[in-house]
Amino acid sequence: MALSERHKHHIEAWQDSGLTKSAYCRQAGLSYKTFTRWCRLARQASEADAPSLIPVRLQPEPTVSGSLSLRWPQGHVLEIPGTVSPHWLGELLQCLA
Repeated sequence: MALSERHKHHIEAWQDSGLTKSAYCRQAGLSYKTFTRWCRLARQASEADAPSLIPVRLQPEPTVSGSLSLRWPQGHVLEIPGTVSPHWLGELLQCLA
């Protein structure tokens, strides 16, 4: 079942509301069970559209400690020694993708 614009609108409105699903459903006059199904379908569609490869941008950064920093857009940082082998680093990046 594809989600209609109405369904997507309700999901976005719920996410912006700060309410629980049940509170939003009561306020909007929706069936909780139906709304939960819409949310599940939207999440599945989003996961199916997610890229399987993550773009990586390498930027040289002067370091005093001789370490490498991997930074994610979410703010996570992984520091590893600059002496690791390129082969090991490649395998690590594949595991993290």
